[in-house]
Amino acid sequence: MSNSLFRTKKISNILADSSSGGDDEYATGLKRVLSVRDLTFFGIAAIIGAGSFSSLGSAVFNGGPGVVILFIITGIACGFTALCYSEFASRIPVAGSAYTYAYASFGELFAWIIGWALIMEYSIGNIYVAFSWSDYFVSFLDKLGATFHLNLHVPEYLSNSYPEVTHAIAKGNPSEEILLAWNNAPVIAGLRIIVDIPALVINMLITYLVYRGVKESRNFSNVMVVLKLIVVTIVILVGGYLVFTRGLTFNWMPANNEGVHSFMPNGFGGVMAAVAGVFFAYIGFDAVSVLAEESKNPQRDLPRGMILSLVICTVVYILLSLVLAGAVNYRKFEGVGDPLAFIFEKDNLNVGWMQFLVAICAVVAMTSVLLVFQMGQPRIWMSMSRDGLLPGIFQKIHHKFKTPSFATILTGIVVGVPILFTDKTFVLDFTSIATLFAFVLVCGGVLLIPKKEKSPGRFNIPYINGKYIFPLIVAGSLLILELFVKGYFVRLFNFDFSANTDYTSGKISFMDVATPQIALIVFWAAAVLLAIFTFLKNYSLIPLMGLATCLYLLTGMTKSNWAWFFGWMLIGLVIYFLYGYRKSKLAGDTN
Repeated sequence: MSNSLFRTKKISNILADSSSGGDDEYATGLKRVLSVRDLTFFGIAAIIGAGSFSSLGSAVFNGGPGVVILFIITGIACGFTALCYSEFASRIPVAGSAYTYAYASFGELFAWIIGWALIMEYSIGNIYVAFSWSDYFVSFLDKLGATFHLNLHVPEYLSNSYPEVTHAIAKGNPSEEILLAWNNAPVIAGLRIIVDIPALVINMLITYLVYRGVKESRNFSNVMVVLKLIVVTIVILVGGYLVFTRGLTFNWMPANNEGVHSFMPNGFGGVMAAVAGVFFAYIGFDAVSVLAEESKNPQRDLPRGMILSLVICTVVYILLSLVLAGAVNYRKFEGVGDPLAFIFEKDNLNVGWMQFLVAICAVVAMTSVLLVFQMGQPRIWMSMSRDGLLPGIFQKIHHKFKTPSFATILTGIVVGVPILFTDKTFVLDFTSIATLFAFVLVCGGVLLIPKKEKSPGRFNIPYINGKYIFPLIVAGSLLILELFVKGYFVRLFNFDFSANTDYTSGKISFMDVATPQIALIVFWAAAVLLAIFTFLKNYSLIPLMGLATCLYLLTGMTKSNWAWFFGWMLIGLVIYFLYGYRKSKLAGDTN
């Protein structure tokens, strides 16, 4: 049985399954209408969205102006991963993304795990985006109403989730908005009716648009991306101009708690504390690979689209971070959920019309993210259905719109129904860890697939022999930590926290403290093993660096992240063994 669990699917068979026998070498039931420009725009649409508009503030608060270093580091890590995605996309230009790539390299069990994990990224992640979209949309309506003296206010009980309100009330420190939602909500049969209507409505509209066709979605997405980039550019230009003309550049060297002025006031540790928010801002670039079967020339255009969108967004993030950190002292961003609008408030730069413009941009940004993720999930399910791991109805293509119709509708339901009984905090715990896990397997998968001859017109990942370089990087990193970070390894293996931690209060557990240390120990053990295997097998350096950096980012996940992840994986494995393992097209083939 163990062999059959890791049965791999030949690349030639994957391409054959996606083909419908047309003239093109990789003909498919889906329409090939996307150019490299469209793919780049889809990447930008996915990346610059909920993460960038909501997490930039907390990132600047933790890292100060020096958070730009983390954006560069994370951009490089995602760049390595993008090159690995591009290598797979060049060889396997079909829908399915990391799921399909894992099937060709690690085998069926890992492919299922990735496919199941991607539901966490695309569908469940979109729940968070829908909530964020609702927040910005309601804020936009309030600003629009105030400007034109209209009553456009959405009642609080119709723009908040029930769990979020009840949790805040139970904690005893609700905001004014939460109190209004709780006190004004109608009561039916003893139950307060509190539901986020804008989040439900935008999900239905996006589902309908994706159902109608990729061409319509492409045109809508491209328009939104252009508008979004224009507004973000205006924010950078206006904010940057005011930082220099008002003499606010001293904010780039703020004083820390000891009164020392520094670009990294909280040290590099403070910069790394922002890793979760910064990484969340990059989630989405991998969604471009899902559109392989709708690309005109996937071997050439998919890699270009992913890499171009990453470069553009990294530059945007760096400039935005510098503007934010220059406009306002980094300490003022604590708890700020709309940092781009915050810097233009009356007590800061005091530019009212920019607040209004940012509100419009935020709504556009969220809508484009919803669109790209809502397109990604049905195509993952379609690929899993082709392999027999899901029922055949998931690969049904609409006869007129040429979209995976059933899977698209089901995605809308999977996103829409949980909006009624979840909140943003719960959803966010689900998302980042699944994405990083997928990145790890994609980078590792490139190390396992056979080498190929370079083909003109197709992407070929550069081969750099890591035989000596990677082991030296690992050894050098360990040596630097030992020499310059006093007591690093002693603290790493010391699990006796009883002297300075109160576990009896119920607010913190031993595992809350131990989880990051356990993750770091596992990371360094994995890095040493990778270095040994690289020396023996001459692994390529680029996927190795992608694998190592993504593994390191996983060490930032909390106990809650891991608990939800393993719980979700357990449910997925039960479904796999009850259905997918027996129905797989590779069932009976144990070679």
